Amino acid sequence: MLRMDPASLGALLRRAGVSDVLTDGTTRAAYSTDASLYRVPPLVVARPRHVDEVAAALAVCRAEGVPLTSRGGGTSIAGNAVGPGLVLDFSRHLNRVLAVDPEARTATVEPGVVQEVLQRHLAPRGLRFGPDPSSSSRCTIGGMVGNNACGTRALGYGRTSDNVLALRGLTGEGETLDAASTRSRLQRIGRDNLATIRTEFARFSRQVSGYGLENLLPERGFDLNRLLVGSEGTLAVLTEATVALVSEPAHRVLAVLGYPDIAAAGDATPQVLTHRPVACEGIDSRIVEVVRERFGPQAVPPLPAGAAWLFVELTGDDLADTVARAQRIGTDCGTVAAAVVSDPAQAAALWRIRADGAGLSSRSPAGLPAHAGWEDAAVPPERLGSYLRDFDALLADAGLTGLPYGHFGDGCLHIRIDFPLRKPGGTPAFRRFLEDAATLVAGYGGSLSGEHGDGRARSELLPLMYSPAALELFAAVKHVFDPGNILNPGVLVDPRPFDADLREPAAPSRRRDLALAYRHDGGDFTQAVHRCTGVGKCRADNSATGGVMCPSYLATGEEKDSTRGRARVLQEMINGTAVTGGWRAAEVHEALDLCLSCKGCLSDCPTGVDMAALKAEVLHQSYRHRPRPAAHYSLGWLPRWAKLAAAAPRLVNAATGLRGLGPLGTALAGVDRRRRIPEFAPQTFRSWFARRPAAPGDPVLLFVDTFTNYFTPEVGRAAVRVLEAAGYAPVLTAKQRCCALTWISTGQLDAAKKILGRTVHELAATDMPIVGIEPSCTAVLRSDAGELLGPTADPVAARTRTLAELLVQRGWEPPSLAGESVLAQPHCHHHAVLGWGTDAALLAAAGAQVQRVPGCCGLAGNFGVEKGHYEVSVAVADLALRPAVTAAGPHTTILADGYSCRTQLADLTERRGIHLAQLLEHHL
Repeated sequence: MLRMDPASLGALLRRAGVSDVLTDGTTRAAYSTDASLYRVPPLVVARPRHVDEVAAALAVCRAEGVPLTSRGGGTSIAGNAVGPGLVLDFSRHLNRVLAVDPEARTATVEPGVVQEVLQRHLAPRGLRFGPDPSSSSRCTIGGMVGNNACGTRALGYGRTSDNVLALRGLTGEGETLDAASTRSRLQRIGRDNLATIRTEFARFSRQVSGYGLENLLPERGFDLNRLLVGSEGTLAVLTEATVALVSEPAHRVLAVLGYPDIAAAGDATPQVLTHRPVACEGIDSRIVEVVRERFGPQAVPPLPAGAAWLFVELTGDDLADTVARAQRIGTDCGTVAAAVVSDPAQAAALWRIRADGAGLSSRSPAGLPAHAGWEDAAVPPERLGSYLRDFDALLADAGLTGLPYGHFGDGCLHIRIDFPLRKPGGTPAFRRFLEDAATLVAGYGGSLSGEHGDGRARSELLPLMYSPAALELFAAVKHVFDPGNILNPGVLVDPRPFDADLREPAAPSRRRDLALAYRHDGGDFTQAVHRCTGVGKCRADNSATGGVMCPSYLATGEEKDSTRGRARVLQEMINGTAVTGGWRAAEVHEALDLCLSCKGCLSDCPTGVDMAALKAEVLHQSYRHRPRPAAHYSLGWLPRWAKLAAAAPRLVNAATGLRGLGPLGTALAGVDRRRRIPEFAPQTFRSWFARRPAAPGDPVLLFVDTFTNYFTPEVGRAAVRVLEAAGYAPVLTAKQRCCALTWISTGQLDAAKKILGRTVHELAATDMPIVGIEPSCTAVLRSDAGELLGPTADPVAARTRTLAELLVQRGWEPPSLAGESVLAQPHCHHHAVLGWGTDAALLAAAGAQVQRVPGCCGLAGNFGVEKGHYEVSVAVADLALRPAVTAAGPHTTILADGYSCRTQLADLTERRGIHLAQLLEHHL
C-alpha cells in the first residue's frame, strides 16, 4: 500500500525539477488503463521534457518507494503501461527524431516518437523502420522497445529487438545502462546458466514471453540492448534509442489465398514460408463481415473464394517478377482460390481490415463484448494448424467465441474473447480459461505472448512455460537492474494475479433513467462506455484516410481530450472510486468539455464509441431539473428563437448589430464575443416555397431544418430546383418540424424526445422518400432518432437520404462539372453517420476535380460558439480546413454542406462555402 498521496508526490517531483506534473483526478482517471483489461489509477502523471527530468523523477520514486511505470501511446494490450504510483508519459514532450544517418541507415529517437511519425520523417530518404504493428499510427518507439513489438512484416524486417542498435536509459538504481558493474553481473548470470538459457529460450521467432535471456549467451555477443528490448519497463527507463533502418522496396505485391477455414490456412503456412514473403497474415471470414457491417460493403475489395484467407506480401525490384512469384504462391499452397493484388490502393484497403482487427474484434460472433487477456499467443508455425483446431475446441468447451486473425507466418494468433466478466462467476471462468489456454500453448512449445508482452495478463502464467530455473534467472536479472522493485512492479517478476485489477468486473451497470437507449449495448450506459478498449486510434492523425476522430485531441495533445481519455474518465465515474460525484463530477465535465460532439469516433473508432451520445447523456443527467448554462438556453433553444425572430428578421438583425447591444447579448447568451451572430434571412424558405407553383414529378418529402429555413433559404431553393430537374416534386411537412439536434447536443433529452417524436410521427405518416439538406439534421433522422425513440423511428431512418444518395439512387445524370475545381469539407456527421462516399461518386461522375479536406471544421454546431471553446475551435480549423482554403486557388469552389462548416469559413477566412445543391444548380 502506497503511503504517498497525489499532492505530496506531485510537490516532491516539482521540487526535484520535473516541470510537467499532473495530479488532478481527470488526468489520473484518463491514465487508469491502457488498451488492456486492467485498471490501475496512478497517483501522479508526469510528462518529462528532457532526460534530466527523467532522472529526477526516478530519484524521487526510489527515495520514496513509489512505483514508476513508463508509458508511450498507451496501446499496451497486456496491461504493461498502467501502474499505481508515477506514470511517466514520454509521448508529450520527449518525442523528437534526434538524428538520421542515411549512409549508415540508422535513426536516433526519443522514446515518445510515434512510429508513423518516424516513418514520415524517413520516407523522403526512401527509408523506414522495419517493424510495423497495427497500432503504428499512435504507438511509440519506446513502447515498441518495451514490448518487443513485431507487426505485420516481421518476416521481412524482424522484431524490434532485431532492429535496435543502441539504447540509453537509467536502471532502477539510477545508473546508466552501460555501467560496468551491471555488465559484469549480467555476464556472470549468462556464464553460470548456459544450459538453461540455450534450451529454453529463442526456440522460435515469436517467443516473446519473459526476458530475452538468449542475449546473455556468448555466441550472441552478450547483447545488453537486445536483452532490454521486451523487458516491459521493468529493468530500465528508456531515454533514447538508435534503430536500424531498411530501404523501401520498389514494389509490393499481395497474394490473397482462400481456404475453407482458419485452421486450413494455418496448415498451409509452412509451405507459404518457403516462398520467403515479408508478411503472411491470417484472417477469418467473420472479421471480414464485421468490416462490411461497420464500414459498408465498399470497405472490402473482392476476395477469392474461401472462409479464411492468408494475405501474403512479396517485395521486389521488378514488378513483373514479383507478380509472377505471387502467382506461384497461389498455385503452390493448396488454396481454394487465389488473387494477386498489385494496385497499392486496393492492397491498402485489404491491409486496413487487418490493421483494425484489434478494435473490430471487440464484439464476438455472438454479438457480445469481447476482451483482450488471451490476445497474442504464438506457436512454431509448423504446428499452427493443429494448435488452431485445439484452441477452437477449447473455446467451444468453455462456451466462448472470438474473431481470430494474426501473424500466421510467425505462428502468432490474435483473438479477443467474450469472457462473461460482468456476470456472476465471470472472473473465475476467466481464470480457468487462461490457465487452460496457457497449458495448451505451452504443450505446443509455444509462447504465452507473441508480441505484446506478458504484462499483468500473463506474467502469473509464466511457470507453465518456463522451468523454475528460468524463473529464478528472471528474478536475478531484475535484481541487477532494479533491486528495489520500483520499475513497473507486478509485471514479469513477482507478478500480480492476472485476475486482479480487472476493469470491467468493477463496473456496475447503469441502465435506469437513461434518456438514450444505447440499442447496440443493451440499453446499458456502462457497456456503451466500455466499448472503448483503449486501442488509441483517437490519438492518431487519421487525416490520411479522411478521418475525423479526434479533433480536440489533435488540437491539444492531452490524453483527457481523446475519445479514449474521456471513456476512461466515464468508466471511473461509474466505478465511483477514483472519480466521485457521479454525473456531476468535476472530472467528468472537464473531460467532456472539449468534446465537439462531432461523432467522428462513431465511424473512425474501431469499436464504435459514440462520445457525442455519451456526452449528451451526461449533460442530461447532470442538469435534469436543475438550472443550466446560459448556452443551453440560447444555442440549445435556437429553433425556438429563430421562429420568433422570423416574425421581424430585419428588426432582430438591426438589434444584434447595434454597438454595445450585440456584445452584451452574446455575453448573456454564453457565446464567445469573437463570434459574429448570423443574420436571419428576410424571407424564410417555407414562405418562399408556399408562394411557388407546384411542379410535376415523383413526390419526395424535403426535410427543412432550422438553419435552412431561417438562415440560408437559398440552399433550400437550390435543393428544390435540383430535385425538380431530377424529376421529383418536393413537398414539405405541414408544419415546420425540427430534428431537436440543438437540444440533443446540450443534453436536453426529455425535450428532444418530445420535439423529435412529433417530427418522426409526421414523417412516418407517408411512404415518400425523405431527403435532408443539413447533414447533421439528416444524421439525427438516420441514427439518433432510433437511440432516443426506439424502433418507432426505424421506418423514417430507412427512408431518409442525403441529396446525393437520392440522386444517385435515381440514376440521375448530373450536369457537367468538367473543369470545376472543388475543395470539399464534409460535415463530421455526414462522414460519421451518413457516409460521404456517394457525394464523392456523384462529383466524380460529373467530372469535377475534388480535393477532400480531412477532419473537422472546428465549429461543430454550438461547440465553437460557446465561451471557453474559441481557441480550440480555431486550432481544430487550423489542422486542415484553414490551410487547405488558404492554399486553394481563387477559382476553386469551397463545398461545405454543413451550416456550421460554412459559418466557420466565414468567421475565419475571406472565402465562402456553398452547398452541393447550390453547386449543381449553378450548372443546370
